[in-house]
Amino acid sequence: MSKLLIAGTIAYDSIETPFEKADYTLGGAAVYIALAASQYPVDAAIVSVIGSDFEQDHLNLLGNKGINLEGVETIQDQKTFFWSGLYKNDMNSRETLTTELHALAHFNPVVPESYKNPKIVLLGNLDPTVQMSVLNQLSHKPELVILDTMNYWMIHTPDKLDAIIAKTDLLSINDEEARMLSGEYSLVKAAKNILKRGPKYLVIKKGEHGALLFHENEVFFAPALPLEEVYDPTGAGDTFAGGLSGYLSQIKNINFEHIKNAVVHGSNLASFCVEQMGVSRMVNLEREELVQRLRYFKKLTQFDIHLES
Repeated sequence: MSKLLIAGTIAYDSIETPFEKADYTLGGAAVYIALAASQYPVDAAIVSVIGSDFEQDHLNLLGNKGINLEGVETIQDQKTFFWSGLYKNDMNSRETLTTELHALAHFNPVVPESYKNPKIVLLGNLDPTVQMSVLNQLSHKPELVILDTMNYWMIHTPDKLDAIIAKTDLLSINDEEARMLSGEYSLVKAAKNILKRGPKYLVIKKGEHGALLFHENEVFFAPALPLEEVYDPTGAGDTFAGGLSGYLSQIKNINFEHIKNAVVHGSNLASFCVEQMGVSRMVNLEREELVQRLRYFKKLTQFDIHLES
């Protein structure tokens, strides 16, 4: 199996939506990414940090999914990174109530020796300095470096962010972040601006409105699946990235056509993530459910049209 190295947060979240509230539930970008990637035949490892309060049952949960945890450091006498957020009726936006870094403030990533030559590296939303540290520890250039970031780093560490973007093959951000990063309102113009900075591919996520993929002069759009209920959007973007990277880990000689398929796989997995609070749905997701919904996705987007010459 190909190796996938995931750098990102492991956290405890408190989430409130119009439907439900969950306190101190398992979360963090690396957790959502890894759970999604574990649906594919890939040797995935997490590089992250936790506090001494992190429950062994949660480590066991990840380990039982085949996720390697050698790169997860425990800092004694520190708590695990904590985030709390509130969603109102508009589930496309949320209010961050609390962010407590705790152990994350002391994060100095150490990539395990056995994962210093991965096929794919997925750099989850972290300080660009930490992301660069992970890349600098690798023995060979990966076939694909995927980067996720956010507007906070665009505002506070723009130069460091530009440096890591220049080493990225695929950048995954949302539409608001794409506009901020590029200074362009048109997403087509924004994509052209961002692709000049180094990435070969750009994915712009638009929440319930799907995702756009840009590469050179080519554009691909994947819709989001229409769902009866969205209970909790937390982690949907990370789940998307996990599905995308998990799918690509099994592909030889990755190209634009493969990444188009990967975007669909990512969107498919994200549609499950939002159905329950926290990581609950991803923990219990069965392979057959995934395949069945992928068939539905194909049916939803496939059409035959006769074009007059």
